[in-house]
Amino acid sequence: MSVPTNARGHLRTALWLAEIGLPVLPLREGKEPFGNCPACTRSACGDRPHMKAAGPCQCPAPCHAWGAATTDPDILTGPAWARAWRQAGAVAYHPGGAGLAVVDLDDAEAVAWARQTLPATTVVPTTRGEHWIYRGAMQSKNGVRPGVDVKSTMSYVRWRGPGAGTMAALPDVVRGLVVKEPSARQTRPTIVAVPAGGGQCPHRSPVYLERGIAMAEQRITAATEAIHTTVYGTFLAVLSAHGRCGCLTEVHTGRLFTAAQGKGESVRHCEDAWTNARTALGM
Repeated sequence: MSVPTNARGHLRTALWLAEIGLPVLPLREGKEPFGNCPACTRSACGDRPHMKAAGPCQCPAPCHAWGAATTDPDILTGPAWARAWRQAGAVAYHPGGAGLAVVDLDDAEAVAWARQTLPATTVVPTTRGEHWIYRGAMQSKNGVRPGVDVKSTMSYVRWRGPGAGTMAALPDVVRGLVVKEPSARQTRPTIVAVPAGGGQCPHRSPVYLERGIAMAEQRITAATEAIHTTVYGTFLAVLSAHGRCGCLTEVHTGRLFTAAQGKGESVRHCEDAWTNARTALGM
């Protein structure tokens, strides 16, 4: 069966983006990723989609939304992806996987705000607004202000062209957009574990840290009620023990987020709980 012209165009674009280091995936019409295959539906495969395909799932199909994004040309051109390319309406990329962050401005007011507030960088026109792209990965979050989303790790962005302008380093003003103001409940005094030994980190033993993350995953997975509270409390405990000494990595955060999402939490709920826990601890 021959590949339709538009599919060839999407695949060529995807291969070019992969060559320059952007992990890519096909999108259906309507900018949505392709759904999981039957073997992977409802995480039956034991996948870890929010660790960028780092889990045990070896499915060759473009499953798990942004978690399927890849730079491997053999995967992109393989038979498992052929049907997706025939049905694709666009190409997307995972900015966090390439060390990038995208400020997605959805309307004219948001664009005007960015031009007055953000440092100049590469700008890509979109249907209703603009994408401002910076060097540096960060937490993704939608609705950081009216008409503004931040897309980086655990997210995808539709490819709309290379844009114009010199790409700048990710500024603090963009990082600050994802910080949520704590509620009165969350600003109560909190006892924080402080590393002993004159500020030296006592947790750099891989075994100690792994055990702590595994216990946190188990606590979330075992919860049968009050899921929101359990997730927030677990995040708070992990950050209290490991958040001040540089032990935690994005991989650890991804494992906790995956456990929470396995209990029905959305990505946004996970991000909010993590941010609120950091704020409560003064981080």
